[in-house]
Amino acid sequence: MFLELRHLRSIRAIDESNNLAQAAERLHLTQSALSHQIKAVEGYFDIELYRRKHKPLRLSHAGQRLLSLAQRVLVEVEVAEVEMKHLSGADSGRLHITIECHSCFEWLVPTLDCYRKHWPDVEVDLRLGNTFEPIRALTQEDVDLVITTDRVAQTGIIFEPLFDYQAMVIMANDHPLTERGFVEAADFAEQTLITYPVEQQRLDIFRYFLAPQHVAPKAIRQSELTVMILQLVASGRGIAVLPDWVINEYIEKKYVAARPLGEQGMGGTLYAGIREREAKRVYLTDFIELARDGLFRNRGV
Repeated sequence: MFLELRHLRSIRAIDESNNLAQAAERLHLTQSALSHQIKAVEGYFDIELYRRKHKPLRLSHAGQRLLSLAQRVLVEVEVAEVEMKHLSGADSGRLHITIECHSCFEWLVPTLDCYRKHWPDVEVDLRLGNTFEPIRALTQEDVDLVITTDRVAQTGIIFEPLFDYQAMVIMANDHPLTERGFVEAADFAEQTLITYPVEQQRLDIFRYFLAPQHVAPKAIRQSELTVMILQLVASGRGIAVLPDWVINEYIEKKYVAARPLGEQGMGGTLYAGIREREAKRVYLTDFIELARDGLFRNRGV
């Protein structure tokens, strides 16, 4: 038998992303490794799984047939895996999560809803980490998982990557900065910057972009809610900096406009920090996988 579950997962990822690079990221493969895997299936059966001349990628008739199989089989396999984890007796425990990322609520709440269905006996709690030191709380076992963009060297703590992102400047559709291909640090000196209510030294826009170039915004306005920040920006009250996956939907609907930070852009990685000795706890690893899937779906891909 040639077909394996990894082949079916690859077909499903390609269909859901319409992009080989993003499908590879979701599967934690390089793009070349995923391409090689697909070509191996095509070579074995002498078929074409997707039409390479189409953008976005479009599955061929043979690809659609395998996708149909994947949608049936993988659901049953995933359900069985959850059942096996529960039968192992590892279906209870504590998962106290802290986040340093306000915009993460966009995907985290639905992810937790899904997680609770998988792990009803795990005690789940969630709190923001802007009033204490999350990594210290993790080492002291006050929390069990930290969602952060800061991968710090700390004995006994490991960081699992969730996904990479680009920070984007958002502005009203008629804002003068829309005429630029990108926004420079000096441009902020004439703008009101709308941020979450977090200390400047903990905001990436200040730490990695403005402070190194000794630039300060003309004014700062704060809001706790992502949707409120978007409304303020759309109405011309200022500009803001948010991850691309938060704003994709609003850009597509032309609610606001967006430009990169600097000519090279400014990216980062979102991590899940956990205690190393707990890295194999199934209810922890399952949350991380669900979080990755939740992030992937909310990126507008």
